[in-house]
Amino acid sequence: MRIAVAGGTGVVGRYVVNAATEAGHDVVVLARSRGVDVLTGVGLVEALDGADAVIDASNSGTTLSARKAKAFFETATRNLLDAERRVGVRHHVALSIVGIDDIDASYFAGKLAQERAVASGVVPFTIARAGQFHEFAGQLLSGMGGPVALMPTLLMRPVAAREVGAHLVRVAEGGPVGRAADIVGPRDEVLADVARRQLAFDGSRRRVLQVRLPGAYGRGLASGWLRGGADAVQGWVAFDEWLRSDDHGK
Repeated sequence: MRIAVAGGTGVVGRYVVNAATEAGHDVVVLARSRGVDVLTGVGLVEALDGADAVIDASNSGTTLSARKAKAFFETATRNLLDAERRVGVRHHVALSIVGIDDIDASYFAGKLAQERAVASGVVPFTIARAGQFHEFAGQLLSGMGGPVALMPTLLMRPVAAREVGAHLVRVAEGGPVGRAADIVGPRDEVLADVARRQLAFDGSRRRVLQVRLPGAYGRGLASGWLRGGADAVQGWVAFDEWLRSDDHGK
């Protein structure tokens, strides 16, 4: 298969590229560094010519603005689907987040808008939801300065981005099914605890304080919905095992 990966240089996208390449697929990376921009549409048609499937692992960053998140994901999805329709791509795979159905706020509002755009398009699709990545705590920590890091109350079941990447390739290989099984990690975790363990492992003396965020977004983070359901595919790599792996720090 010829598989195009949007966000192919990102946290998950690079593992999608690795997994697809190792499986023998012809892989095309859709990224601005490769001359392809999903937000402007520049280079998309040319890059997607001959592709059998597109895996969208693009990301708007950690913005908490629902408006900005929706603008990013709706625009990127519209451009991808239009280019796919023009060149005859037969399968669009969109990476989303487990448990967000009733959390139409902040960043999750963007992901729900993305799902709606994919489902209403003409390209056969699969939406594949995943738990938070093991890399998530480190992303938040790196964006905070000072001796104290504030972490929102978040009940999660984190999964290695490498496992999500391999899962997305399997989904692409299987053909469009509308909704794939969710994928989550092997253990329930609390974000603040995970952050403390990562700092300790890295030899940092920074303190972590847990704060409950207000509104629908904060309630959703603390609800446990983001741990997924009992029918989710379960990854093998627990957070502490991931800390000791070569993937930590990449």
